[in-house]
Amino acid sequence: MKKQPLSVYLISIGLTILLLFAFGCKNAEKKTVEKPDTFAAADDIIRNINVPTFPDKTFNIIDFGAISDGTTSNSEAFKKAIDSCSKVGGGKVIVPSGKFLTGPIYIKSNVNLHLEEGAEVLFSTDAKEYLPVVHTSYEGQELMNYSPLIYSYKEKNIAVTGKGTFNGQASNDNWWAWCGKDVYGYVDGTPKQQDDHNLPRLWKMSDDNVPVSERVFGEGHQLRPQFIQPFECENVLIQGVTFTNAPFWVIHPIKSNNVTVDGVTVKSHGPNNDGCDPEYAKNVHIKNCIFDTGDDCIAIKSGRNNDGRVVNIPSENIVVENCDMKDGHGGVVMGSEISAGVRNVYVRNCKMDSPELDRAIRIKTNTLRGGFVENVFVRDIQVGQVKEAVLKINTYYGTYANQEGNFMPSIKNIHLENITVENGGEFGVLIKGRPESPVQNVTLTNVTIKGAKTDLSVENSEPIIFKNTTINGKNY
Repeated sequence: MKKQPLSVYLISIGLTILLLFAFGCKNAEKKTVEKPDTFAAADDIIRNINVPTFPDKTFNIIDFGAISDGTTSNSEAFKKAIDSCSKVGGGKVIVPSGKFLTGPIYIKSNVNLHLEEGAEVLFSTDAKEYLPVVHTSYEGQELMNYSPLIYSYKEKNIAVTGKGTFNGQASNDNWWAWCGKDVYGYVDGTPKQQDDHNLPRLWKMSDDNVPVSERVFGEGHQLRPQFIQPFECENVLIQGVTFTNAPFWVIHPIKSNNVTVDGVTVKSHGPNNDGCDPEYAKNVHIKNCIFDTGDDCIAIKSGRNNDGRVVNIPSENIVVENCDMKDGHGGVVMGSEISAGVRNVYVRNCKMDSPELDRAIRIKTNTLRGGFVENVFVRDIQVGQVKEAVLKINTYYGTYANQEGNFMPSIKNIHLENITVENGGEFGVLIKGRPESPVQNVTLTNVTIKGAKTDLSVENSEPIIFKNTTINGKNY
């Protein structure tokens, strides 16, 4: 055999080393590639939200005649202070320490209504003060009704901030009885929202596509106002304040974009006292809040039935983080007014715990609502106690009258990760999909549920994908 020159051997050895090095690098590269972080999209949403800023000008309501005795009406003082602030391009309207009675407050563009520590704004219990009617909504249907207690319509760069309290003064003697339940002060034979001239009339108007300007309610009707409602607003900040004793839904940004709710406390146990209900809303950041409510803590909505389908604006790009959910029908909820759909919801680093908290994560709709829910990501949640279920998806949700129609809901891509539950209530997971439209792609990863009476109750759903999940000590 012919002997090869030394140089050939050296080249051969060099090529072998290069090939081995390249192969090793490729394998090392494979090993270090990490799964993309789903919540990077949540961070992008937050970065792109425009949080309003304001000129360095202040307007103290005391300088406009406000009196802090808790009994004198300060409606004009609030109006004059806000108007003066708006006329010079914006700034901060100061409510100092003290008790200030008022009717509804309208916030204009570039105005920050700021409650100093010790300030309490008390809202009038006289329904007539919330007239004339304004363009608002009730349970996902638009109408002309009593003004919300704090209201903005088609404004830009608005804020409510500070360390004070907004007290709606709703009670069994004021607003709440209209819900029709005796526990909230309703007396048989008195008007209630289910009477023909109230909700049934509004439902028919919605089905018949009656223009909103002709859906006039208000005086002589029993539909309660929201607490704070930015309607078709851009760049909204609600920060630091406390809301209590609400007539109806508490924080209701509707058809609004770039909404930040930060460090707010909602402690309100009246009927339909949802904590925060983004509706037809886009780019919403809810963080560092405490919800202790008479209904859902957070309920993401997009219109009811025909109204929602006509408006056709999905609620999307919503991030909830570092919040504490106490009493409520659900921690983070989608529905039931959901006819235009909800997508891209991110929930992380929250605590949910109360013997009066019914569910942690809840999706509710039916075939009258229809709509869709997709791309819901829930991570790093501590659940102490819930009554019914950690995750509940119900496409047969029913209230009022018949809820069966021709609009099949679609629910898919619901992902829970890193969840610990000490007392799971009746069910670990409760899903009721439709045979015609099963729930799709539900995953539980690193989930531990203890104390649930029943592990799972699942109907009309693709098989749940479990990864490192235990319910009542059983591995799934």
